[in-house]
Amino acid sequence: MPESTLGVGIIGVSPVRGWAATAHIPALRALPNYEIRALSAHSAESARAAGEAFGVRAVFSDHEQLVIQPDIDVVAVTVKVPHHRELVSATLAAGKAVYCEWPLGRDLDDTRAMAALAAEQGVRTVVGLQARQAPAIEFVQKLLSDGYVGEVLSTTMVGLSVPGDVVGQPNAYMLDRSNGANVLTIAVGHSLDILNHVLGEFADLSAVSDLRRPLITIEETGEQIVKTAPDQIAVIGTLSSGATASIHIREAVAGGTGFLWEINGTDGTLRITADEAQPQIFPLAVAGAKGENEPAKLVVSAALTQKWPALIGLEGAPAYNVGRAYAAFAADIHNGTQTVPDFADALRRHEAIAAIERSAASGERVKA
Repeated sequence: MPESTLGVGIIGVSPVRGWAATAHIPALRALPNYEIRALSAHSAESARAAGEAFGVRAVFSDHEQLVIQPDIDVVAVTVKVPHHRELVSATLAAGKAVYCEWPLGRDLDDTRAMAALAAEQGVRTVVGLQARQAPAIEFVQKLLSDGYVGEVLSTTMVGLSVPGDVVGQPNAYMLDRSNGANVLTIAVGHSLDILNHVLGEFADLSAVSDLRRPLITIEETGEQIVKTAPDQIAVIGTLSSGATASIHIREAVAGGTGFLWEINGTDGTLRITADEAQPQIFPLAVAGAKGENEPAKLVVSAALTQKWPALIGLEGAPAYNVGRAYAAFAADIHNGTQTVPDFADALRRHEAIAAIERSAASGERVKA
């Protein structure tokens, strides 16, 4: 039987910028089994402008109205993190499936509450940890399961997010640690997620968290803002498999390696690289070597890159992995499977982030 069309309502759409316009809308438009049926924005004027820009008739300035529309099957929450809990809770209360951007909550309490409500309501959820859907990550999983590196002994990840001391006004809220959107939750969060998804969770870890550059300039105004979110995160620990793992993600430095993830085993090495420590957005390249040879490029199979043919035109764009997550979610609904990260997965990742914060604050090794 063919998959039925899923009606989508998107909360948090700007007609000129933002993640909904950059990723969600192009992804949904490319997929034949989704239809964008409603949008909401922070004001009636903005909602009307977004509706005109994207050709959607049903527009709302009140999310409560959007989530109760009978032709909406899935609600996408693409607003800033501090508003996630309110909007997700309203969607879950309406009994609608929800795709919420990452980080799911501003903190662990927020996340626990949303995960518990989703379980209580028994509705399907997706969290925007879409790097798991990248063809390169599926390829690495297959290589490991085929024994390419032998037993995994250790893994190292280093990355850079937001170089320099200037940010655009729309991202200024990320400077405030209390908003829950910063280098720890976003760059570390997405990078940590693929490491744990592929190699397993941390059993215990030790972390350092520092703020080395507390003044950041707003690009549009030249104003200097005091930054309270750390810009250096380093983690070392032991995975449940026994492998040693280390991660160092930094921002507000002049430059450096964008993203390098190495997996070292008894028989070989895998190396995954990208331009920035945002593996959910930037294309990932895979190299590998047996023994002591220098890793050489490995080509991801067409079976993986062309898994969802409707999305081939988006390859390399921010919408690509988001589209692959939506495609897998539709297949999950149709087949009764669970292949995309849900709120339970988000809770596990937030718990790992909380462990990093505890260790950094105490200076002690902690259980993850």
